[in-house]
Amino acid sequence: MTGPAFDVEAIRAEFPILQRQVNGKPLIYLDSAASAQKPRAVIEAMVAAMEGSYANVHRGLHTLANETTEAYERARAAVARFVNAAAPDEIVFTKGATEAINLVAATFGRRLGPGDEIVLSEIEHHANLVPWHILRQARGVTLRFAPVTEEGAVDLDALEALIGPRTRLLALTHMSNVTGWIAPARRVADAAHAVGAHVLFDGCQAVVHRPVDVQAIDADFYVFSGHKLYGPTGIGALYGRAEVLADLPPWQGGGEMIAHVSLDGVTYADPPHRFEAGTPAIIEAIGFGAAVEWLSRQDRRAIETHEQALYRRVVDGLAGANWLRMLGVSPGKGAILTFEVAGAHAHDVAQLLDRYGVAVRAGTHCAEPLMRRFGVTSSARASFALYNTEAEADAFVAALQNVQGFFA
Repeated sequence: MTGPAFDVEAIRAEFPILQRQVNGKPLIYLDSAASAQKPRAVIEAMVAAMEGSYANVHRGLHTLANETTEAYERARAAVARFVNAAAPDEIVFTKGATEAINLVAATFGRRLGPGDEIVLSEIEHHANLVPWHILRQARGVTLRFAPVTEEGAVDLDALEALIGPRTRLLALTHMSNVTGWIAPARRVADAAHAVGAHVLFDGCQAVVHRPVDVQAIDADFYVFSGHKLYGPTGIGALYGRAEVLADLPPWQGGGEMIAHVSLDGVTYADPPHRFEAGTPAIIEAIGFGAAVEWLSRQDRRAIETHEQALYRRVVDGLAGANWLRMLGVSPGKGAILTFEVAGAHAHDVAQLLDRYGVAVRAGTHCAEPLMRRFGVTSSARASFALYNTEAEADAFVAALQNVQGFFA
């Protein structure tokens, strides 16, 4: 049971979309790992910015420009507090976690070359694989991959054995979007730092489900997106330790990221503005700030307990189902259930569940190497969020049992 401290119905009342129906059934939204729904606090903050004080940021001297700039920078400060960055200037706004990783690959990676190694794992999202492949092709770096166990966890002994004197960066998911495995972040950061390497964590899933303290885990870089955090799309954040960001060259050129420009040369702004060329996603950043402030007002530990209870309720409800294969059963994992139904394609499973009003994800989940590791071409995924209920968990189990009947 979820604890009495957590009022899921009060939470649900803050999400307008949860009142709708799908195919004549109440919506059961179990696709939050792909993109979460938005509370009124976020919607209203973005509307208020557009209706009441919109102007471009950092450049104007009039009232609207000042108000919007203050709101934009308040959002940066809110995001910094959310992950316990040492200062707001350690947060770079990007259009998402993918762009944040590409930024690191294009700046930190510019200094790497043949003989330098980047340590990754088989569990990574494509966003934490493709930029490093591009860097390998451009700079000749070596990529080394830690394997994944049958339980869906990165083999930590194998990972640490890959870290050596040529390692320049460890880039690892903090929580898998497929198996729910959660990395022991400080342990692996310490292993990388012991050889002088930097550490980047893909925190897209982890920051949603548990408090994250980037200083406590000693991250050099930490990336996450707004839309999984109950905020808007088109906005995300790169956390970088101040001294690390200060040592990086700019990525994109244009306005905002400069100190001075002449026909003979350019000097660049200090971080974070050095990495925010052009007009940013102003309204989206304000919405992002509203989202993390809203989430910070909730009891994060109670949310984690609630989500874990829903996951266990579903797993217990499906116990003994010999037609179901779960991908990812490691101890302490997050509230994500990725699965196969015997004899069924994941796309068919998802479409049939939709008839019952149940929204799940189906496909490779942007993790093709991991799918190959498990010997599958696709899978379905149900991900649990703070607004899901025990009744929805039970309805999902019943719907999935019904769907399995189509393929029995």
